[in-house]
Amino acid sequence: MAGKSGRTIVNVPDKSWKKTLLCWESMLVVVFILINIFCASISSSYQFSSVLREMPKYLTEMFLLFPMAYILILGEIDISVGAIVCLSATMTCMASNKEWPFIVVVLVSLLVGTICGFVNGLILTKFTELPPMIVTLGTQIVFRGIAEISLGSGGSVSLSNTEGFRMIAGKVGTIPYILFVVAIFAVIFTVVLSKTTFGRSVYAIGSNSRAAYYSGIHVQRIRLIIYTAMGFMAGLAALFLTSVLYGANTTTGNGFEMDAIAMAVFGGISTAGGKGKLQGGIISGLIIICLRIGLGQINMNPQLILIILGALLILAVLLPNIGGEVKLKKKTAAAK
Repeated sequence: MAGKSGRTIVNVPDKSWKKTLLCWESMLVVVFILINIFCASISSSYQFSSVLREMPKYLTEMFLLFPMAYILILGEIDISVGAIVCLSATMTCMASNKEWPFIVVVLVSLLVGTICGFVNGLILTKFTELPPMIVTLGTQIVFRGIAEISLGSGGSVSLSNTEGFRMIAGKVGTIPYILFVVAIFAVIFTVVLSKTTFGRSVYAIGSNSRAAYYSGIHVQRIRLIIYTAMGFMAGLAALFLTSVLYGANTTTGNGFEMDAIAMAVFGGISTAGGKGKLQGGIISGLIIICLRIGLGQINMNPQLILIILGALLILAVLLPNIGGEVKLKKKTAAAK
């Protein structure tokens, strides 16, 4: 646009190559490459085909990452998702064992998860003074308790009919179906968050929910939609997890909520709300999955793997803060 002076005013922000290359997502791509080199060096069986073969049991957690990123950007948290996966998987197995058509079994899994997510959202939107962590802690206990009661004294249920689950656990060549499904939902959630009014509203709520409300954003409606979507994706995760485990027990889904949060935070999504990109969460999720597969192939103690992942998470939280402090000191020194 040309002004009175004859100069052209550019209303599109300039994106420098330096800024793009040094962004958190670009650094995660480098880490992803290094992690794969490291895993290949410590395990002779770490190959593309072996990674694809072992991926399905880990990819289920990626379904939880997508809506969890939205919740964290809202400045909130949901720690009930592991319990929702457990309850959905339990009901899925029971429905399958009743010889119901597989399409009905799929709907049972999705419906149970969606109802649980809707319950979380309904409580949080009707009683806005309640902190999400406490509410979802309570519903976590309730949902897992229902699953344990349903499972009875044995504490587990096995599929008597695995035909439908073998179908969704199938592959196109060497690529499992679940990878295609994860990719589709990754694109959907990323586009909605970064390119739509709904996504901009999520960031606005996370930055300042009161200001967002007075600017005309339907804050509580958006929160309800996101928590319900969280439940739906937990039901979807339970469906694919059942296709891997061929059953469910009282520990199904244990720690899934922490893994989803770790993926999101390591991907650069702020727990304070209003900041972060889902692309970073997706890359970090793949990093964690590849690291688990590589360390698992050398029979490393699972607890030690958790310690390594915890250290990576702490590092991911510390680095931006250290960088911020360094910049602040430079500005202060320059001002003097």
